[in-house]
Amino acid sequence: MALNTENNTMTEPLLSVENLSVRFGRSQPVVDDISFTLYAGETFALVGESGSGKSITALSVLRLLPNNATLNAASISLQGENLLKLSELELCKIRGRRIGLIFQDPMSSLNPVMTIGDQVAEAVRQHFPLSNNGVQRRVLELLQQVELPEPQQRIKDFPHQLSGGQRQRVMIAIALAGKPDLLIADEPTTSLDVTIQAQILALLKSIQQQTGMALWLISHDLALVSTMADRVAVMQHGKIVESSSSSDLFTQAQHPYTRKLLAALPSMQSGLNRCPEEKPPLLQVDNFHCHYPIRKGLFKRIVGYVRAVDGVSLTIQQGKTLALVGESGCGKTTLGKGLLNLIPGSFGSVKIDGLDLDGLQGELLRRQRANIQIVFQDPFSSMNPRMLVGDIIAEGIGALHPDIDAVECKGRVRQLLQQVGLPEDAALRYPHEFSGGQRQRICIARALAVRPKLIVCDEPTSALDVSVQAQVIRLLKDLQKEQGISYLFITHDLAVVAEIADDVAVMYQGKIIEQGSVGQVLFKPQHAYTKKLISAVPVLKKEVA
Repeated sequence: MALNTENNTMTEPLLSVENLSVRFGRSQPVVDDISFTLYAGETFALVGESGSGKSITALSVLRLLPNNATLNAASISLQGENLLKLSELELCKIRGRRIGLIFQDPMSSLNPVMTIGDQVAEAVRQHFPLSNNGVQRRVLELLQQVELPEPQQRIKDFPHQLSGGQRQRVMIAIALAGKPDLLIADEPTTSLDVTIQAQILALLKSIQQQTGMALWLISHDLALVSTMADRVAVMQHGKIVESSSSSDLFTQAQHPYTRKLLAALPSMQSGLNRCPEEKPPLLQVDNFHCHYPIRKGLFKRIVGYVRAVDGVSLTIQQGKTLALVGESGCGKTTLGKGLLNLIPGSFGSVKIDGLDLDGLQGELLRRQRANIQIVFQDPFSSMNPRMLVGDIIAEGIGALHPDIDAVECKGRVRQLLQQVGLPEDAALRYPHEFSGGQRQRICIARALAVRPKLIVCDEPTSALDVSVQAQVIRLLKDLQKEQGISYLFITHDLAVVAEIADDVAVMYQGKIIEQGSVGQVLFKPQHAYTKKLISAVPVLKKEVA
C-alpha cells in the first residue's frame, strides 16, 4: 500500500504484479520472478537495456504473449481483480478500455491502408456504443487532446502522410480512446527528435494531470525517466535489480548495474573540455543544393521544387568530427547522401583533399568513393541478410581495390573485425545473429574496409541502449585517433554531440543556420532555433552521488 499525503490514508495499488516469470520454450526465463506495484495517478518507469524483459513484462500484464511463451505468476491484479483468472473475452474488455498501450514504432503499429480517423474511430467503437456522429465528434476530440495540428484536415490522411511525431500522437489518441485507468508507454520517444520528444512527454504529463490515469513508462533513456517518473525499477536479464523513488535512484543508486547505466549516459558538459585545434581542411562544401521536383497533373509536369538542401557550405578538418544536428526533415541525411553523389540532381562544390568531385563520372568517380564512406542509422536494413558478415565487409574491398587478392582480403576482414571488437568467427555468421550494437560495429568495419578519409555517420547510435551507444562512440573516437579518420556525424542527440564532436553545424529547413566549435554552439548559442534544441535536451535532475 502507499500513503496518500493529502488525506493521510493508505491507498490500494491500481496494478499489482507478484512473482511474474516468462520463458519461451525451454530457454532461460526472459522475465524472472519479478514483483512490483503501480498506483493511480503516478508515473512508474521500468528501465533497462534491450532484451532485459521490459516489453515482455508489459505484454504479460495484458496477456498478449505469443503461443510459445509460458507465463507463471502468483497474481496480476488490476484494482483487486486477478487478470490471470479472466477469459479471453473478459480480457478484451480490459485491453484498451482499462489499460491502454502505446507501442514503440507507430508506423508498424498503424494500418497503412486506413485513414487515421478510421483507426481512431475503430478504437472508440470498440469501447463505447456511440452513433456515427458521436464517434466522429469523439475522434476529433481525441485528436485535439493529443494536439495534432489541423485535426479536421488530418483526419482523412494516411499514416505515411504524417511525421514521426504526428504518428506518435495518433497512437496516443488510440490508446486514450477507451479512457484507460493505466496507460503503458513502451519506448514512446525512442526515434523522435529532441524537440518532438519533449512535446510528446509534456503531452503525456498534461493528459495524465487532466485524467488522473497512471502512466507506466518503459524506456532505456535514464535522463528522460528522471524528468518524468515518480518511481523507477531497473531490469537486468529479466530481474528487477533495483527499485526506488526517482529522486533516490538518481542520487544514490545502489546496484552496480544501475551505476553502470548512469555512468554510460552522454553528458553535455563533456563538450566544455574540448580545446579547438586547427587542422588542414579535408572536406570543403560550398553552396551545395539538393532539390526534389514537385510533379502535378496528368502529365506529371514539374511545378516547383522541394529545397531539401539549400545552399549549404561547411568544412571538415582532417582527423576531426563535425556534428550536423537538426530535426527530422531538415535535410541532414539528404546532405550526407548528396555528398556521396547518391542523390541525383544535387549540385554544388564538394572538394576532398583539394580534389573537386563535381563533374567526376565513371571510373574517376568510383575511385573517389573509397575516400568517403557511410554508416547508416539502421544497420540491419543496410546489410544483405543473405550474405555472410565476412562477405559483406569484403564486398567493398573487391569493388574499390580489385588489386587485392583473396588471401589479403580475408586477412583484412579478420583485422577489421578485431578493430571493431568482434570475434574472428563473426565473418562466418549472418547479420540476424547479432545484436543491434554488434550490427552497427559490422557496418563500421564495412566502411573502414576501403580505408576512407571521411565517414558519414547517419544517426549511428539513435536506436541503441546507453551502454551500447557509449561503446560505439568510444570505438569511433579510438579509430579516429589511430587512423586520423574524419567524421560527418549526423544526429539529433546533442548530448552525443558533446561527447564526440569537435565542431557543430545546426541545420534548419535545408540551411545551416549556425556553426562553430562544440563549446561555442552548445554553451553560447546565437540562433533562437539552436537555443530551442538545447533547452529540449532531457538531463538528469540531480547528479549521481
